[in-house]
Amino acid sequence: MARFTATTSRQAVVPAERVEVWRVLTDPHLLPKLTPYLDRILVDGDRWRWEMSRLPVLSVSVAPSFTERMDFDPQERIDFTHEPPPGTTEKAAAEGTYTLEEVSPRETELSIDLTLTVDLPLPGVAAPAVGRVMQGVLDRMGEKFAENLLDHLR
Repeated sequence: MARFTATTSRQAVVPAERVEVWRVLTDPHLLPKLTPYLDRILVDGDRWRWEMSRLPVLSVSVAPSFTERMDFDPQERIDFTHEPPPGTTEKAAAEGTYTLEEVSPRETELSIDLTLTVDLPLPGVAAPAVGRVMQGVLDRMGEKFAENLLDHLR
């Protein structure tokens, strides 16, 4: 078992009021509809369990699920930190931040910084190949989420 990581940082100006973007980012029922590979989010207080679809990674496939402590600074920032329930070990984790900044009354700058980590039954020497696959999935997720977010906000 080896640990593999992919990171993304994206920034875009969204043609919508900050409160509208905030509503989307804090809606655990809507996010799976907008985010590829995200099946559902289960909420337990400030902990959200993100359940993903099965993803092929080289010779294995994985359906990562991970629990995140969600810290909300209303309409400005969302921090999420991997925090599984006590006594639980998860093979996937996410760490990151969403920040929102008003550019104009009808435009919001949205920044996303995300690191995804997954433990897989693959040798560590597979890291370059696994990293490319993970990065590709993360990039496609980000691109499709951005497209869906814009469609939703129109």
